[in-house]
Amino acid sequence: MKKLIILSVLISSVFTACKTDQKKPTIAVVEDTELTVLEKIANANGFENWKDVKSIKFTFNVDRDDEHFERTWLWKTSSNEVTMMTRQDTITYNRKAVDSTMTATDGGFVNDKFWLLAPYQLVWDQKSFTYKHTEGVEAPISKSTMHKLTTVYSNDGGYTPGDAYDYYFGDDFIIKEWVYRKENQSEPNMTTTWEDYKTINGLNISMMHKRPDADFSLFFTGVEVK
Repeated sequence: MKKLIILSVLISSVFTACKTDQKKPTIAVVEDTELTVLEKIANANGFENWKDVKSIKFTFNVDRDDEHFERTWLWKTSSNEVTMMTRQDTITYNRKAVDSTMTATDGGFVNDKFWLLAPYQLVWDQKSFTYKHTEGVEAPISKSTMHKLTTVYSNDGGYTPGDAYDYYFGDDFIIKEWVYRKENQSEPNMTTTWEDYKTINGLNISMMHKRPDADFSLFFTGVEVK
């Protein structure tokens, strides 16, 4: 999965001066810019608060049948320092300088962060994929009528180039279901719910993802946002 920019509002200031050279107050003219569907989804999940985040810590959990897997991450966003903590090991590295010895660890971080912050990745990654927004589509799990956003990543760069994701969401732009399709194949590789949303320091995060066709749940615990 992957590794994006909010369109800034264009502000122009108009200055006028009277004959006495006395300056009048500055008038800021703001041009409204229509948000893209990517930005609407991100903002519905608190993306405007991300600028205040200094660090985020979370434990990525997967229960599959009788097996349990987990790993904990601490991401210091300003320095891009990442620490992975498991029962076996603790590894700290900087994402600005990932070498071959850190590729597997960083790939795990990118995967787990994508599940946690996919609505934000839509903005962070928007130069890395093409997308299509369709209304009035039947969602694969609930069979409810929703919006559908399909993103297809480019074949260049990243850990899983060419992959596609179908996001299903309502008029509130909150993701309810999604489909992962490896290398943009037509058949889904994984379909899960997005549920149990919690707001933590302004970030709206889905804590639970379940598959309808398997004894599988992917969820987050110990989420801390500072």
